[in-house]
Amino acid sequence: MDFKLPFIFALAFSLICAIGFGLIGLIISDEKITNFDQTVISFIQSFEHPTITRIMKVFTFIGGGVPVGIITVISVLFLYKVLNHRMELVLLIGVTIGSAMINTVLKEIYHRSRPVIHRIIEETGFSYPSGHSMAAFSLYGVLAFLLWRHIKTSLGRTLLIIISSLMILLIGVSRIYLGVHYPTDVLGGFLASGSWLTIAIWFYQWFQEKRWERKRPGQ
Repeated sequence: MDFKLPFIFALAFSLICAIGFGLIGLIISDEKITNFDQTVISFIQSFEHPTITRIMKVFTFIGGGVPVGIITVISVLFLYKVLNHRMELVLLIGVTIGSAMINTVLKEIYHRSRPVIHRIIEETGFSYPSGHSMAAFSLYGVLAFLLWRHIKTSLGRTLLIIISSLMILLIGVSRIYLGVHYPTDVLGGFLASGSWLTIAIWFYQWFQEKRWERKRPGQ
C-alpha cells in the first residue's frame, strides 16, 4: 500500500515545524539557549578522537552541495531508467532545489554567526539554519517517501527508514561535532525542511490524484 498524507495532517505537521523553527529563530540570541548550545557542543566534542573525526568528516562531506547533487542525479536516473517514473523526478528535484533556496533566504534573514568554541574544520557563511541539515532531511526524506512504494516487504521498509534516519541524524551531528554549527542550527534545519518536505509531498499526492481523476473512464 502506498503511503498517503492527509491534508489535515500535512498542514498541522508543517505548521508545527514552521512554528518550532520560528521560535528557535526568535531566541537564538538568548543566553539560556546559548548555554544550552555550548553544553551540547561540549558534550558531543568530548568524544573527539581521530577515528571519529574522520567519520564525521565523511558524513559532513556527504551532506555538502556537490555530493547531494551527485546523489540527486543518481536517484533521478534510477527513478527514470529503472522504475520508469517521471513525476517522481519533479518532486525529488523540486524538494532538493527548494530546500537549498529556502536555506539561503533564511540564513540571510537571521544572520547568525557560527560557533567559535572549538572548530575542527573551517566554514564560512551564516549559521542558522544548518544547510547540511536541511539538505539531508529533504534529500533522504523525499527518497524514503519515493522508495517506500517500491518496497513491498516490512523488513525492507524498516531498513529504508532506519538508513534514511541515520543519514539525516549523522550528518546533523557531524556539523555539531566539527564545531561549525550550534545544535539549534541543526534542529532548526530539520524543522525548516520538515515543514517544506511535508507540504511538497502533500501537493505532489494531490496533483497525482487530480491526474488520475482526469484519466478515469467516464470522467
